[in-house]
Amino acid sequence: MQEMKVDPKIIEQYLHDHIPISKAMGITVINAESYILQLKAPLDLNINHRDSVFGGSASAVAILSAWSLIHLKLLEEKIESRLVIQKNTMRYINPIMSDFTAICKIEDVNTWEKFVIILKRKGIARIHLKAYLACDDEIVADFEGDYVAVKRETNEE
Repeated sequence: MQEMKVDPKIIEQYLHDHIPISKAMGITVINAESYILQLKAPLDLNINHRDSVFGGSASAVAILSAWSLIHLKLLEEKIESRLVIQKNTMRYINPIMSDFTAICKIEDVNTWEKFVIILKRKGIARIHLKAYLACDDEIVADFEGDYVAVKRETNEE
């Protein structure tokens, strides 16, 4: 399959239109390629009472990075589905004291291919992805999440 490269502004507009919290949090899409997606969020819109990023904001950006990557990959596969997170864990390593990024990458292409085969065959599939948050060139949090896609036959957007 050919490598996908998507205009980050198109994805960003989709997120802002369909997941309004992404706009309120100031999330921008930095990079979107076939197996990697990177989001950025500013401190000032996600700050807590300790002048660092609120943990819920950090978690939301990580969740959204993986969700967005799966969403894009499903578009690439021409599979219409409803995509939701089933469960996740975050490990906070250090406080996030400035603007930060979330990077999600599908490390194993075979895992993706199995997910697609199951989704096409059974109409439902689960995939586990990892992401990390970085701030000032330092990894500050790790994320793992399970996502479920349910295939649909019509466009319900």
